[in-house]
Amino acid sequence: MDRDVDHQAAPTVPGDTVVTSRRKIAIVPWHPALAVLYLVLIFFVSQIVGGILASLYATAMYGSSANISDLINNSTSLQFGYILVVEAVAVGGIFAFLKWFKTSLKAIGLRRPKWSDLGYGLLALPAYYIIFYVAVIVIKLLSPGLDVNQEQAVGFNDVSGALPLILTFVSLVVLPPFAEEIMVRGYLYTSLRKKLSIVVAGLISSALFAAAHLAGAASGGLLWIAAIDTFTLALTLVYLRERTGGLWACMTLHAAKNSVAFYLLFIH
Repeated sequence: MDRDVDHQAAPTVPGDTVVTSRRKIAIVPWHPALAVLYLVLIFFVSQIVGGILASLYATAMYGSSANISDLINNSTSLQFGYILVVEAVAVGGIFAFLKWFKTSLKAIGLRRPKWSDLGYGLLALPAYYIIFYVAVIVIKLLSPGLDVNQEQAVGFNDVSGALPLILTFVSLVVLPPFAEEIMVRGYLYTSLRKKLSIVVAGLISSALFAAAHLAGAASGGLLWIAAIDTFTLALTLVYLRERTGGLWACMTLHAAKNSVAFYLLFIH
């Protein structure tokens, strides 16, 4: 339970909220350890389901799925379909978990959006960039061998024309911020906050978020610069989650950050 809970608050039951000096905090009925294990499970299940469906599609269209990775990376529509399936399965898994425990979406921050969420999200964008660049400078001093120019394999190798650009935009700017904020700052962080402080819950959820982005270097190996990037982004998103009590400001910042990357990769 949160340390800043009003001592005069009435007893609560799972799914209720307690009023603090700043916000209402949901009390979820499941243990944080269960939340972590379930999130890891649905992460891998969603990847497997997406891969199986992509293989079936490739077999039906091309007669073979032997080079499914190459087919996905070189087909904007297939990559879009893969990402859509993966995110849908993951979010569906979270919603099923909440339904099983008879917990509302508001408990993980999916409340009605406010105009202030948009403002907070956009104002946090320059703050995130400052934190990221400072972190890179410090880590570079401590570890001179860090390659800050590692190229990330984003999965879209041939994007030209209006429709491919739209599908790529949705795949990178719309779907991941929506799904990942529900999974990490919504479900995972809320679960951790049941037992842990803001700092500890923020660090654990941010570390797991960064670890999920370690893979994906274009040259193979681990993508350390992306992990540093996503870790600092995650810390900023945790602040927004606490500051606003919801996920919409987090989604705004996440989408804004991805929009900048999309512009630099495919428009600029």
